[in-house]
Amino acid sequence: MTDTAPVDDWDTDYDIFDPGYVRDPAPVWDELRGRCPIAHTERWGGSFLPTRYADVQALAKMVPELSSSDPLVTSPPPEVIEDLLADPTFEKYGTNAAPISEDPPVHGWTRRLLLPHFAPKAVESHRAYTTELANRLISEFIDDGKVDGAGQYAQQIPPRVIAHLLGIDESRVEEFTHWIRCLLELGLTNPELRIKYRKVIRQFFYEVVEERQANPDDGFVSALLAGTDDEGNPIDPVMVVGMLNLQLIAGIDTTWSSIGSALWHFGTHPADRERMAAEPDLWPSAIEELLRFYAPVTMGRRAATDIDYGGVTIPQGSKVLMNFPGANRDPEMFERPDEVILDRPHNRHVAFGVGIHRCAGSNLARMEMDIALRTWFERIPDFEVSEPHAVTWAGGQVRGPRYLPIQFPTAR
Repeated sequence: MTDTAPVDDWDTDYDIFDPGYVRDPAPVWDELRGRCPIAHTERWGGSFLPTRYADVQALAKMVPELSSSDPLVTSPPPEVIEDLLADPTFEKYGTNAAPISEDPPVHGWTRRLLLPHFAPKAVESHRAYTTELANRLISEFIDDGKVDGAGQYAQQIPPRVIAHLLGIDESRVEEFTHWIRCLLELGLTNPELRIKYRKVIRQFFYEVVEERQANPDDGFVSALLAGTDDEGNPIDPVMVVGMLNLQLIAGIDTTWSSIGSALWHFGTHPADRERMAAEPDLWPSAIEELLRFYAPVTMGRRAATDIDYGGVTIPQGSKVLMNFPGANRDPEMFERPDEVILDRPHNRHVAFGVGIHRCAGSNLARMEMDIALRTWFERIPDFEVSEPHAVTWAGGQVRGPRYLPIQFPTAR
């Protein structure tokens, strides 16, 4: 599933994996908004790409016309899908990632089961652990005067917080990171790899569910297993496997990308870095602005019927990319959208999505960003990206830095 030919016409042949687009997609969005606000491509299984805030909002709310059953941004070839559905292991482990992969009514009751665990009070119960973790990670490299801010810091926080939430041994986090990269980064253009690690993740959580069924406790997994659907029936354990699968997929790559992008920004914009070091009260608005500007996630939807929207016909079966990052840079919605304004007021960004599928874990992601960045600035207020041209980025489903060389003064 390889398609690396150069793009000649972004209106009709865009490529979300084009190296230039991955590094900085904003110029492409700017061009398309004025000329072809909903672009189309046949690459990577074919898709439509809206670039205006109003269009992304409207399309995201078209449920179930735009079905959530296929939320990734690329589609495997039909023969791969047939093999997947015929694989007996998926009958055992399931294929859902509820609620993000479900339309109503299943979406409603699975989301209802999750939300209490991500309410502000519940998230606060993880603050002390996250603070200790951030300090522990920084202590490992602060005397070196340099660090890979992505691999050694940003990437290390979300998997450990998710493991803490799920009651899973923190020693598994390196595996979690590898699994997620194979699924959401490398696997988007390699369907065999994607399916392999989809199985690995589901088998892992199937075993977690079996263990909690045998030994229930007062934790997250046992709470889900004790839940019921909207008719009061006990929840199918395979559904819980899918819901746990979602926590790993949605809770790791997205947040480490946001933390890494924030470090990239401050490490390449010294005036903003100096301001944050001097004005820590700005963190609430600064985090929202960084989420807007560096929104990491694009989601996929599948047209359940022919859809006519904005003068464009989206045929049944077509994929539409919920381009939340592009919507966040629309000048019709945001003044000076291509600038990071740390104290931007009335920031109605859609980094966490919009509509019924808005991210259920947004409170947890904000808490992780807040602690990761505050702790960094408390201990390393003076830093810079040492080799900006050496920074590497992942793109497609989730955009963020994967290698981020940072240098800083050491204590004398």
